[in-house]
Amino acid sequence: MDVVLSLIQNVLEEGFIYGIVAMGVYITYKILDFPDLSVDGTFPLGCAVTAAMITGGINPWLACIAAFAAGAAAGCVTGLLHVKLRVTDLLSGIIVMTGCWSLNLLILGIHLPDPLSGNSLLQFYNQPTIFTSAPMSLLPEVLYQYRVLILAAVLAIVVKLLMDWFLRTKKGMLLRATGDNKDFVTSLAKDQGSMKILGLGIGNGCTALAGSILAQQAESASVSIGTGLVVQVLAAVIIGSSVFGRIKKLRTTTAVLLGTMLYKAVLLVAMLWLPSTFLKLTMAVLFVAALMTDRLGKKKGSVSHG
Repeated sequence: MDVVLSLIQNVLEEGFIYGIVAMGVYITYKILDFPDLSVDGTFPLGCAVTAAMITGGINPWLACIAAFAAGAAAGCVTGLLHVKLRVTDLLSGIIVMTGCWSLNLLILGIHLPDPLSGNSLLQFYNQPTIFTSAPMSLLPEVLYQYRVLILAAVLAIVVKLLMDWFLRTKKGMLLRATGDNKDFVTSLAKDQGSMKILGLGIGNGCTALAGSILAQQAESASVSIGTGLVVQVLAAVIIGSSVFGRIKKLRTTTAVLLGTMLYKAVLLVAMLWLPSTFLKLTMAVLFVAALMTDRLGKKKGSVSHG
């Protein structure tokens, strides 16, 4: 029973943390219809910035803010490449993802004992993190062992509520209109390019924030931690939209968050029976299954409306 509870706790913790990434990708992929591959670079960017700042003795909460800002800046670069330089959406994301790899090595290398050794892992054990400093340090002993789950849930819910609020504002409605009807945005004398840059900034800011949270949970950061992240998160977004998105009065951000947890749970169950070498293959299979589920759901919807 203890093993089962531990697995459930792990799924929930990862579900909430990666759910923040999924909500950011929801903006770029679902709202803007922009296949943004830069998240594979901005996630470890958030980890690297956080590790460097905590190692330097800076408050871990400030590290979270700095990570969000760094990710948002990288997302804006993706948008600028696409909007101003007319680079295709996929290539813009690949360029930023590639650039982030070197940037992350540079950030981590400043604090590594031997930056020329090729070791890109920076550990900061026994340093203050958001999980050990206030307000989590004030939790009673009974709840302290669940501090990662509690704080990850709180942060994910806060991000969700802020995103729900933003999407109801004028800027948020223009952002949604940019993905649905670009001509309508132009008719309002608004720059759809600026809306794309804004959306990419918010999406990658959320991705880097999640990277910051994960780094503080693991008390380490690595440049390779974001490899294949876009496949995981897109699968979670599609699963959330197709499985939970049809529930009336359930906000899409909530559906995406639930989809992330379902994806993590299915992946965990699959890996209980398969060796770790099959992890990436399992992720790919789940992604294809999510795409097929979404496509079948759309076909059924079109038939019923017909």
